[in-house]
Amino acid sequence: MKHDAEADMSRQLEGVRVAITGGTSGLGLALVRELLRRGARVAFIARTRERVDAVARAHPGTHGIVGDIACKEDIYQIALQITGNLGGLDVLVNGASSLGPTPLALLADTECEDLELALATNVLGPFRLTKALLGALSASAREGCGSVVLNVSSDAAVNAYPQWGAYGASKAALHHMGRIWDEELAGEGVHVLSLDPGDMDTPLHALAVPDADPATLKRPETAARELADAIAAALPKRLALSR
Repeated sequence: MKHDAEADMSRQLEGVRVAITGGTSGLGLALVRELLRRGARVAFIARTRERVDAVARAHPGTHGIVGDIACKEDIYQIALQITGNLGGLDVLVNGASSLGPTPLALLADTECEDLELALATNVLGPFRLTKALLGALSASAREGCGSVVLNVSSDAAVNAYPQWGAYGASKAALHHMGRIWDEELAGEGVHVLSLDPGDMDTPLHALAVPDADPATLKRPETAARELADAIAAALPKRLALSR
């Protein structure tokens, strides 16, 4: 019975069309692997062509897209490639993030350009990309399959940590924006989740806290399983049978 339950879980997102930003490292890459394992059709977005190509080669069947969500001019072509490659969209994961200044700095010592980068990557990018893909997400919902937008949040969105000002303020804006969007889109069947995966052993965390002990941090693979479970729980049970 346990084996059957695990087999059902492993394919519970069969055919679900998913786009993941920041998909070539850390949590984003772990999500690419986890969602593929569960049967999803995956497109992922990152800024560097070499890394996008390497991940696509290592994970046959995925669609790698080169683009920078912090760049307004990239959003339209990213959205077009997502829907073109997947034939629509059921799930969008806004996972790409910027710390702002590195090393981390007090707000009074933060350059305006570093704050702008955090806001562009963590707030405006997800806003623009979600907005550009709302038609596809709503269409999926109208088919009775439901659709999900997952914004990867942080405890820095609710706790005031010194030197995490740019990152925390931008994640707080993302979190609240997601809550508002969830209320506004509920009638269309589009669910917007804002979830904190916890402190993970990722390149982003290492950049922020270079002396952190990796043994005290969550593995990205563990967080990816938890987020995949949340996505599956937010979609109608018949989704996997509809593709």
